[in-house]
Amino acid sequence: MNLSVRQVILISVYYFRYKEGFIMRIMIASDIHGSSFYLKRLLERYTAEQPDKLLLLGDLLYHGPRNDLPKGYAPKEAIELLNNIKEEILCVRGNCDTEVDQMVLKFPILADYCILYEQGHMIFATHGHHCNTSNPPMLKSGDILLHGHTHIPAAEDFDGRYYLNPGSVSIPKENSSHSYMLLEDGLFTWKTLDGDVYRHFHMNPSHHLHSL
Repeated sequence: MNLSVRQVILISVYYFRYKEGFIMRIMIASDIHGSSFYLKRLLERYTAEQPDKLLLLGDLLYHGPRNDLPKGYAPKEAIELLNNIKEEILCVRGNCDTEVDQMVLKFPILADYCILYEQGHMIFATHGHHCNTSNPPMLKSGDILLHGHTHIPAAEDFDGRYYLNPGSVSIPKENSSHSYMLLEDGLFTWKTLDGDVYRHFHMNPSHHLHSL
């Protein structure tokens, strides 16, 4: 596999649901920034949640010049932890991810976005430094823009479309929790790294739930 080429990862969740009767459970996390301490906690939750895939929304190893060092900053250890589950990971490129990072990680990280289909709608997953609510991709009504980058959890309506953000694993901002999301059968669930639920969002508008 030529990992120097930016790739678009396409997961047809719609196909699995309706053609095989299988509902995928996807864990979504962002902005680890090289913290092996918080990555270990995330992977503990990964083991407990038993999802089918782990979708990472970028900024895996480098802390970034605008951020303080997160607790347990140890990129080499984070590399090993991530490579240990390389078959389970889908990933998009963050603004702190580079070709050097790709050299040490054994799964593709250089895709600018990832497209998923669920409940008859598109989920456009990206990091958020290029595509965001100020510069959205082409989305239809009911589609979802899913990204990290801000380190702030979000579930917002914008012009009939939806913006969701899992928050940050290691450097949460605006008094938010170290957190991740789960997607299963159209329901997004936000959880802290202790496994506590603090928000829901359903892709069916009649079932929309917000902060608990």
